[in-house]
Amino acid sequence: MRFLVSCAIAALLATSPVLAAERTVTDDTGRKVTIPEQPEHIVVMHEPLLGIPLMDLGLDLTGSFGRADDGSFVIAVDFIDTVLGEGKTKPKGFGPVGQLDLEKLRALEPDLIVASELDAGKADQLATVAPVYLQNVGSSKVYGFDVEEDLAALVGREDVFAARKAAYEKRVEDLRTKLPFDPADRTYLPVFLTDQLNVVGDSSGMVQALEDLGYSRLDVGAPSGASPAGGSMMLMPLSAEEFGKLDPDVLVLLNSYMAGGRDEAGTRASLSKIVPGWDQFMKPARENRILFVDPAKVITPSVASAEHMLDAIAGWNETTQ
Repeated sequence: MRFLVSCAIAALLATSPVLAAERTVTDDTGRKVTIPEQPEHIVVMHEPLLGIPLMDLGLDLTGSFGRADDGSFVIAVDFIDTVLGEGKTKPKGFGPVGQLDLEKLRALEPDLIVASELDAGKADQLATVAPVYLQNVGSSKVYGFDVEEDLAALVGREDVFAARKAAYEKRVEDLRTKLPFDPADRTYLPVFLTDQLNVVGDSSGMVQALEDLGYSRLDVGAPSGASPAGGSMMLMPLSAEEFGKLDPDVLVLLNSYMAGGRDEAGTRASLSKIVPGWDQFMKPARENRILFVDPAKVITPSVASAEHMLDAIAGWNETTQ
């Protein structure tokens, strides 16, 4: 009888997911969370800020808040296609916007939910389904592609991240040698267009690439005295008057995802609606010191977005020489 009981316990240990290897971690809000040693069914609460970095590490996502039942993303831009390339397996949706659909979430049978510090108020509700890890995404707390590095440690993909970063850093060095100037002597400023002008914060592949090359951000203080918004991007509103006085060595312009076009023509048109005649009086415009970039490619906190930014700088360098 004792032998049979031992066999039954051994079989239970081998087959039960509850008894699989686990570890306890502390998330970015100080919560203790017990998670699987090797999570296999991850869902995310923010696809561009959390999902893209995880997929850049070679993981497939089980689910993503922000996708509809048909797999479409909540906005026209599909960040997976844009940042990582087409052909990737798309996560299932459990509510595109607004209230969480907990039944759809449970049906996905996640073993780990990755959310941001902005989701702290939903953590208890989400934890009824699976362990919830809260990852900082705000620019005041993380920089560049720190989010991807943090998540690599969470899911046991440190070696993958190290390889991605090493290849990226080699590209940085190669590009720096091809520039006709020393970026360490140059300033930059990224401005994102919505219905207004916004200075972009520090947490993105775009910023990582620019500053790894040697550029330094133009200090504009806290424009307009307004509070920042926009999650990881930390958009700081900038008045048209303040904008017109700016003279960074490189003015990086990014059009809204919701606008008619994220290319140069669309960005110029959007900016002209906010600041008529800007291209006639601003020094960066008159001296061809503007870099137009697709925000959907470069704004995520991932190595992949940093690589897209290197591509954009390399292409711009070739056309301005």
